[in-house]
Amino acid sequence: MKQTEVLLQPNPNARIEEFVYEKLDRKAPSRVNNPELLGQYMIDAGTEFGPGTAYGNALIKCGETQKRIGTADRELIQTAALNFLTPLRNFIEGDYKTIAKERKLLQNKRLDLDAAKTRLKKAKAAETRASSEQELRITQSEFDRQAEITRLLLEGISSTHAHHLRCLNDFVEAQMTYYAQCYQYMLDLQKQLGSFPSSYHSNNNQTSVVPAPSASSNVIGSSAMTSSGLVMTSPSNLIDLKEGSGSRKARVLYDYDAANSSELSLLADEVITVYSVVGMDSDWLMGERGNQKGRVPITYLELLN
Repeated sequence: MKQTEVLLQPNPNARIEEFVYEKLDRKAPSRVNNPELLGQYMIDAGTEFGPGTAYGNALIKCGETQKRIGTADRELIQTAALNFLTPLRNFIEGDYKTIAKERKLLQNKRLDLDAAKTRLKKAKAAETRASSEQELRITQSEFDRQAEITRLLLEGISSTHAHHLRCLNDFVEAQMTYYAQCYQYMLDLQKQLGSFPSSYHSNNNQTSVVPAPSASSNVIGSSAMTSSGLVMTSPSNLIDLKEGSGSRKARVLYDYDAANSSELSLLADEVITVYSVVGMDSDWLMGERGNQKGRVPITYLELLN
């Protein structure tokens, strides 16, 4: 139970505060969690960099996703506390304590019964023996009554276990929902970041690169001056290459591992020769490096003039 509390609320000070509010039968004030806080900082930083810049826009997108994760985290805590932790705590602090108390009483009644039996065995005089027999009947009756109470409580453990099993299933389902939501949020974020242009003009005319988009995208960055003085092509230049029959030089943006023998593996920053082939998918070009050649994804290239 304690470790579940730690999982749901790692901050010990916050746990103490929530405990105090619970004992006072008051609702604890809403607290911003870590993903929500990180998300807000990212959004603020992205706004400062400028939503119109690739980096600023990416920060804002990441911040929004972090805040969504924070909301999902809050929902997990609420659901797990209600459906799993609270029933478990109620049993441990309620029924379990009652059972332990009644079992201890039964042990005491057993000791009283054993003592009464011992005194009856040692009784010699008739008057003493009659008094011991009367004591034995009373202690035996009290023991039987306490044994029945304890038995009924212990028999209820089976139904308690069945209830806790349902609560455990609810806890697992809440975690499953939480992780599925987080995975979907990050998947959506990855797609959003992958759709950004591979390069853009910053205010100081430096070229910045974001993570590689998927090979299914056919967008190549707008014209920008590279460090070598060569000019990267715009999408219109790419169309001309696809429709023409000539070859061009291209700089590789990211490492690429060939999926099969028809493709060519690439290393970031190397320059290869590319050309179009009739009938080839629009997302690919034919690449050559020395005696090696194979299909290469367009989104991993900067065509050079």
